[in-house]
Amino acid sequence: MFEKNIYIKRRKKLKELMKGNGVLLFVGNNDVPMNYPANQYHFRQDSTFLYFFGVDEPGFAALIDTDSGEEILFGNDFEIDDIIWMGDQPTVKERAEEVGMEKSLPLKELDSYVKKAIDEGRKVHYLPPYRADVLIRISELTGIPYSNVKKEASVELIKAVVKLREKKGAEEIEEIEKAVNITGEMHITAMKTARPGLYERDIAGLIEGIALSKGAGISFPVIFTVHGETLHNHYHGNLLEEGRLIINDSGAETTLHYAGDITRTFPVGKKFDSRQRDIYSLVLKAQKKAISMLAPGVFYRDVHLAAAKVFAEGLKDLGLMKGDPDEAVRAGAHALFFPHGLGHMMGLDVHDMENLGEDYVGYRDGLKRSEQFGTAYLRLAKELEPGFVFTVEPGLYFIPKLIDLWKGEGKFKDFINYDKVETYKDFGGVRIEDDYLVTENGARLLGNPIPKEIDEVEEIRGKAY
Repeated sequence: MFEKNIYIKRRKKLKELMKGNGVLLFVGNNDVPMNYPANQYHFRQDSTFLYFFGVDEPGFAALIDTDSGEEILFGNDFEIDDIIWMGDQPTVKERAEEVGMEKSLPLKELDSYVKKAIDEGRKVHYLPPYRADVLIRISELTGIPYSNVKKEASVELIKAVVKLREKKGAEEIEEIEKAVNITGEMHITAMKTARPGLYERDIAGLIEGIALSKGAGISFPVIFTVHGETLHNHYHGNLLEEGRLIINDSGAETTLHYAGDITRTFPVGKKFDSRQRDIYSLVLKAQKKAISMLAPGVFYRDVHLAAAKVFAEGLKDLGLMKGDPDEAVRAGAHALFFPHGLGHMMGLDVHDMENLGEDYVGYRDGLKRSEQFGTAYLRLAKELEPGFVFTVEPGLYFIPKLIDLWKGEGKFKDFINYDKVETYKDFGGVRIEDDYLVTENGARLLGNPIPKEIDEVEEIRGKAY
């Protein structure tokens, strides 16, 4: 946990934003069985529950009364049967005191408090649940049918939580930098260790072990693959062979659950071949262009489109695209090669607050998501503000099925040289990703720099085997 005053101040700000607006209900996460009740997945607390209440254990809930200001932590103290298996634990009262809450009650008391608020005609605000057991619990507490629970989540509370969580405090930035530095160790270890004849799982397991040994484990399932054209590829069964590229998209989570998220691409062999070097250099150029634009007030959608233009120009130079680059980007032709957004918010969640709804996090009133393929997947589009932490991760990919589809439809024939693109179907993909913080005057890289220049990567690979 952080120092208790941090949690007190966070809840105080939330009450100010929601003042006179009813009761705020927060249901923490529970243990989840893997294949039978006593064999459970590693517990991960809900991030918003961590943000306001700090309790990193299953079986807790909390209420905040926005009229009286009362705050209550609900949970059950361990009994002797629990202690035998789990060891002695602090009481619920002690947990409440650790985060500056004066009142705590057994979990069963939550029902009567919620019922009382409903009977009084007061609104009970809750965030959209993403776990089935929490959805069922909210339905039981509120009387809302299961099928309507998500639809009736409080937009007012969502917006208030986003407003508070999107700007990171100094204590959060420190944690994120810890996560990024552990992540850096994972990436450098992968570059030093991967070699022909190993399987992807050999390296994926190794770097996940680093995350476990240094913090709370990985912030998302490791992407370590020679098939980088599949954006979220969690399969690790491919043999590493000379001539292929590896995409390593992985991140660590600190003991307080703040995330790192870095991507590096490197050759299975000791050096990039000429074709790999061309595409890699173009992705690095696009990332540097994007980074140069980062500053308060800049729309991240504009940064995304600027990176896309770098791609359109570079791919034209390589004979893969043609025509006017600006027109190609406006039309969306670049998305054959760059079919995702430039980045996303990051913090307690690797895709920060995504469970609350991307449009509340990365967009705002009056700023709508594009419907154009590729740009529609941009998770962060709104103006950057000091305190925002996010990723910058351009990539170029050659996806055979997508190439076949667009070619068969005759799509963007004025901008795409399909004959040349056909020769790249075996290429895979390249992505380069770093994590940035917006400052008062610009932006800064979080964590220690992780090698990404071609000569730096090849120097490490040259010593790998």
